[in-house]
Amino acid sequence: GANNQAFSFGRSRARLFPANRPSVTFDDVAGVEEAKQELNEVVDFLKSREKFQSLGARIPRGVLLIGPPGTGKTLLARAIAGEAGVPFFSISGSEFVEMFVGVGASRVRDLFDQAKRNTPCIIFIDEIDAVGRHRGAGLGGSHDEREQTLNQILTEMDGFDTNTSVIVLAATNRPDILDPALLRPGRFDRRVILDRPDINGRTAILRVHSNGKPLDEAVNLEVLAKQTAGFSGADLANLVNEAAILAARR
Repeated sequence: GANNQAFSFGRSRARLFPANRPSVTFDDVAGVEEAKQELNEVVDFLKSREKFQSLGARIPRGVLLIGPPGTGKTLLARAIAGEAGVPFFSISGSEFVEMFVGVGASRVRDLFDQAKRNTPCIIFIDEIDAVGRHRGAGLGGSHDEREQTLNQILTEMDGFDTNTSVIVLAATNRPDILDPALLRPGRFDRRVILDRPDINGRTAILRVHSNGKPLDEAVNLEVLAKQTAGFSGADLANLVNEAAILAARR
């Protein structure tokens, strides 16, 4: 009834990808070699956290993936979970915010509660700028709700004890508008920049996406990579897919 609806309204809308599902790994992500090297540390921690704890190292709590749309931020986050073999909770920043004050904070609490029951795991918040803007920058009533949501995310991240193996990854293409409180040590203090791929990156991406597709002998991926300067990873994936669709029509 109405009570159930009201109750579920404050529940998190995150999608859970369980650890036993066929997963994305670093082999499926091409053209971002530097980012993969940086994120290998997160995989190491999720696999063998005892090693880090015995040395007294503080584990990275939050990692911010920064880059224009289509550069593989979500894919990379899923690949970390796939490499480490852990569950992956995925949600967009805009899914927290509603007209009603308090709903966003309630959804954040619910999401972190679910994550703590499934440790070790990864929480991925896409488009975190939807809730993570500078506080006090909104107009009308919506900024109160957004601020409460942001405060709750910060509270949850500060509340992790040293044994909690939950790593929060967030993605944005607007790092300049984020609240500085998000970026201080112990929160999203690691930043990984993803850029549009260079020629070698584009060749590698085309190779990954054309894998398993019958290529004509005349197709030279290096030449294609030269012709697609400025393309993002998503653009190249789309290019290969469109070519396969056209070939199927003939």
